[in-house]
Amino acid sequence: MFDFTYVWVAILGFGLLMYVLADGFDLGVGMLFPFAVNEDERDVMMNSVAPVWDGNETWLILGGAGLLAAFPLVYAVFLPALYIGVFLLLAGLIFRGVAFEFRFKASAKGKPMWNLAFTGGSLVATFAQGAVVGAYIQGFETENMRYVGGAFDWLTPFTVMTGMGLVAGYSLLGATWLVLKTEGELQQRMRRWSLRLLAVVMGFFVVVSVWTPQMDAYVNARWFGNLSWLWLLPAATVAVAALVWRGLARGREALPFIGTIVLFGLFYAGLLFSKWPYVVPPSHTFHDAASAPESQLFLLVGVLFVIPFVLMYTAWTYYVFRGKVKMGVGYH
Repeated sequence: MFDFTYVWVAILGFGLLMYVLADGFDLGVGMLFPFAVNEDERDVMMNSVAPVWDGNETWLILGGAGLLAAFPLVYAVFLPALYIGVFLLLAGLIFRGVAFEFRFKASAKGKPMWNLAFTGGSLVATFAQGAVVGAYIQGFETENMRYVGGAFDWLTPFTVMTGMGLVAGYSLLGATWLVLKTEGELQQRMRRWSLRLLAVVMGFFVVVSVWTPQMDAYVNARWFGNLSWLWLLPAATVAVAALVWRGLARGREALPFIGTIVLFGLFYAGLLFSKWPYVVPPSHTFHDAASAPESQLFLLVGVLFVIPFVLMYTAWTYYVFRGKVKMGVGYH
């Protein structure tokens, strides 16, 4: 029988990457909110993502539902291990979403509260995502396919570091998005922030690259056992970062954002290679966690029908709302 597990790995991997890239710059814009000098600039920043932010979260729903259906063991381990982290993630997204809608309707007196909710929700959601990724990298304590660790085992110096790293990464995505979508003083300020954030992100890249093999013998063996060709991945990462830096320094608008997307794709590829084929490290593979082939096939029919439509309306939305965002002209 055809192995549908690999198909589902590809679908969920694609969905997760799309979410990180799409909602990443939304959250990044939220975390950069305090660096706007007035409400007019904050309006422009929010209007730059207002037409697309809720559609971007479609990928999170697709990934979550698909993960439950195709790899139920993952839920059986991840949720008990990450209840608090996932709660913080969802709470942050809720605060961000509520602030998004209510800020546009608030009086001048009420806007600061919603500004704080927008920034705080974005920051909490991003840090929680990064910490959850760090917990996945460091692995889970399981016994008979059940999580047997503590409620706070996910929170370690390593996961705090990965949380902070993702805060810097999403902020870089948001800053380069604003370089693309805005103009004038706001654009120039975001260009300067992009240069700083790029340096910070690459610093975290070095720390993770050194720390992870020291912490995990499997990752160490994967990387150093294939170093004859695998050096190309970090080399490509450094080359793309240099290209983004050059684009920012030379006043380019689209190149920094596109280059940052490629950077995230390379980080993602490195993570997948490090942990493959384990979905619940260090003991359970994707095949261990997969649902029955009949269930995978049944669900696959619907998902393969839905994904093209999601891609089409996403592309159409970005096409319709292309171009610069002007002060006084917005989505709401």
